[in-house]
Amino acid sequence: MRISQLDGKRVALWGWGREGRAAYRAIRARLPSLALTLFCSVDEAADARGLHDPWLTIETQASAERLGEFDWIVKSPGISPYRAEAVAAAEQGARFIGGTALWFGEHAAARDGGRTLCVTGTKGKSTTTSLLAHLLRAGGHRTALAGNIGLPLLEALDPPQPPEFWAIELSSYQTGDVALGGARPDVAVALNLYPEHLDWHGSQARYVDDKLRLLTDARPRIAVLNAADPVLSALSLPDSDIRWFGDATGWHLRGDALWRGEREVMDTASLPLPGRHNRGNLCAVLTAIEALGLDAEALAPAAASFKPLPNRLQPIGERDGIGYVNDSISTTPHATLAALDCYSGKRIALLVGGHDRGIDWHGFAQAMRTRAPLAIVTMGENGPRIHALIAAVAGEGGFALSAARDLAEAMAQARAALGAQGGVVLLSPGAPSFGPYRDYVARGRHFAELAGFDPDAISAIAGIGIA
Repeated sequence: MRISQLDGKRVALWGWGREGRAAYRAIRARLPSLALTLFCSVDEAADARGLHDPWLTIETQASAERLGEFDWIVKSPGISPYRAEAVAAAEQGARFIGGTALWFGEHAAARDGGRTLCVTGTKGKSTTTSLLAHLLRAGGHRTALAGNIGLPLLEALDPPQPPEFWAIELSSYQTGDVALGGARPDVAVALNLYPEHLDWHGSQARYVDDKLRLLTDARPRIAVLNAADPVLSALSLPDSDIRWFGDATGWHLRGDALWRGEREVMDTASLPLPGRHNRGNLCAVLTAIEALGLDAEALAPAAASFKPLPNRLQPIGERDGIGYVNDSISTTPHATLAALDCYSGKRIALLVGGHDRGIDWHGFAQAMRTRAPLAIVTMGENGPRIHALIAAVAGEGGFALSAARDLAEAMAQARAALGAQGGVVLLSPGAPSFGPYRDYVARGRHFAELAGFDPDAISAIAGIGIA
């Protein structure tokens, strides 16, 4: 799907976040006089009116009837196509597409646009994509780092000097758009699948199906898959060359040692990749690099100079004998358990809870019988539900349990639980931030502020863009 194909059509934009604004600018660059209707919030409408675009109509109510009047609706990723008004509009003939699809449509038409490497997974995809770009650049390859990680693809639509490679992070909101763009990724990496974003997808089954569309619908030339994931390991992809990681015949870990088949390559214990799961994702990166025909083993040592991403098991400092770790991006109980494993044996006060999207916490509660930290503080919309589940095993786990109204109160309770002996306050909420915060970044910044640190100093993601 190319932007030029929107010409002469009835076109709407739905959403005015960064992705929505990027879509607007890209369309305007190609079709300066195309009539557009923007559906957005009241606050966003004021910003959009400041463009003084005579071809732009702004509305703040996206009803099914109104949406159904358009041929194409370019929607922002956070807007689910399974919402009632979207489903009704689709039944009236409206077709939905995202900025990712438009970018892939334009990229497929480019003569020398660079090879595409798409990364998805429930957890670890941002670190994996960044590490992939880091190692490619270490090998002297001009590489773009873009997508869900913080740079919408449409903001990098026409680079003056195209990169050799595109390292693209895709969320489950975006994976289906790749096929709609009419392009086959050169390499698609799938890390893992756990329950996530059930409010957007509507069910776990649909989440898995949507996530896998990067593989099943987009038909990548090479698929890099986690051999240890039960869903991914059972996939059949007749149109793709499958390369496995986490398998004894390929890149895998034995303890902290990195192996390529039967050859030991290096020790990973000192790498700036917090958690064994992230060091395991190094195996995915090296498998993808190898799939490009490059010398992955020669590039592996460059992982030592990788700068960890903010909000991902990020140590932000120490105050009065208490360390603070920001894992705000943790939005599933699985991610929280992985964070706890990273700090096994330490005095931990864990902060959990946030926006409730119906994810099951029973498995987490059961894990607290044997893997509990010193203290757990619940908070947020789903805090009471999590608290009730954990309370049932608190006697067996031997940990302190308390409930807080918000993050500030939760941190005060965590510090009190650690006491004079100190320890670590770990924000790994296992739930989204929506409600009190715009996103996980804002939550992480507030955590840093409450701990007494400069939020600007902990927020920048290194390497985004083309370098």
